[in-house]
Amino acid sequence: MNLTKYLNKNIKVIIDRPFGSKHTKYDFIYPVNYGYVPNTISGDGEELDCYVLGVFEPINEFTGKCIAVIHRTNDNDDKLIIVPEDRTYTNKEIEALTEFQERFFEHKIIRNNIEFNSLIPELSVSNIETSKTFYKNIGFEIIYERVEEKFCFMQLENNQIMIEEENDNWNVGELKYPYGNGINISMSVNNVEYLYKTLRDKKIKFFLDLTVNEYKVNNNVFQDKEFLLQDPDGYLLRFNN
Repeated sequence: MNLTKYLNKNIKVIIDRPFGSKHTKYDFIYPVNYGYVPNTISGDGEELDCYVLGVFEPINEFTGKCIAVIHRTNDNDDKLIIVPEDRTYTNKEIEALTEFQERFFEHKIIRNNIEFNSLIPELSVSNIETSKTFYKNIGFEIIYERVEEKFCFMQLENNQIMIEEENDNWNVGELKYPYGNGINISMSVNNVEYLYKTLRDKKIKFFLDLTVNEYKVNNNVFQDKEFLLQDPDGYLLRFNN
């Protein structure tokens, strides 16, 4: 079900699970107001659900701007993100505020406008079509491309990369396999175990199988589940939780 028609529009929401209330079946507490758009039908046959962010008290109804859609890829119950007219939230903030419920589902956040990360690697590749096919196969989506320049902007969850076929514009030395020698590009995903299993089922070759590593940060030790693979030009990609 395509809900992008709601983006950037003012939507009236009836709140049936207000801020601080308890879910009747699963007993968790709602950290945001949660409701539905009246007189609509969602993919699950019920009314279209909404998270209302930026209102920090229980309310009965709310009219605000739809800034994003949470599209569940393993369920048919997508959600709208509704906020006050003067508020905005990044994808990471939306993930954090809806994690109490969305952590149980594979999903992606859809917006009308691209939200660019502060740091985006741009990779010179030997063949743009080969690289596009590889990255799509491991889960990236093409956000936009400049075909005539053999350039492509791609995204997997909140991870963004740019790839461009070699053109000598940016090269500071000879490029030879493996490209990016000495660098690994680290990317966090919502469910690293699920992604690993998906790629394993596709017969993707791993540089390092899924493992748990410990890293010391100041006086704390953190565990990280991660795996690594190489793209067609040898760039080392590291996926973690």
